Amino acid sequence: MTIPTLVLASASPRRRQLLEMLHIPVVVMPANVQEIALPGEPPAAYARRLARDKARAIPGELVLGADTIVVLDDQILEKPTDDADAVRLLGLLQGRTHTVITAVCLVAQGREHHAIDETRVTFRVCSDRMLRDYVATGEPRDKAGAYGIQGWGAALVERIDGDFFGVMGLPVRLVLQLLADAGHEYRF
Repeated sequence: MTIPTLVLASASPRRRQLLEMLHIPVVVMPANVQEIALPGEPPAAYARRLARDKARAIPGELVLGADTIVVLDDQILEKPTDDADAVRLLGLLQGRTHTVITAVCLVAQGREHHAIDETRVTFRVCSDRMLRDYVATGEPRDKAGAYGIQGWGAALVERIDGDFFGVMGLPVRLVLQLLADAGHEYRF
């Protein structure tokens, strides 16, 4: 059985690339969902809600929503507002371990399937100049926590404990499990 075309309710080129890497047919239809945590909402619940809201916002037989957040000391580090904010966020992460939470929601034939990944990432200590130079590449602008582990941001990371693909924004193993749960088992 082949997987029918998956509607990706995200503008993330990384998520699209990971699905294409697995030869899963995908069409991109970004959802317009406001990304604001509710008062007192725990980080994992926030990510799960956004993934669900994105998947629900787009019509289709098989729709995948996802959301990735970075959490340091129970504080959600959103996407930077500008380059100065990106340098600030990266400075907070230096020499410390944070959690990257990626939630995924698959809506298939009107049923919702959910999964969540939490990966711990430790940054090495870098000079202020290195942080400014990294921000000047433009890579951090659209990324939670102001870095992309799959690009130049890899130079900032000392180690990860968990799923590399979850940090990239799409935990492949969980997406494949959700597809299987919905009756669309992945085959090579």
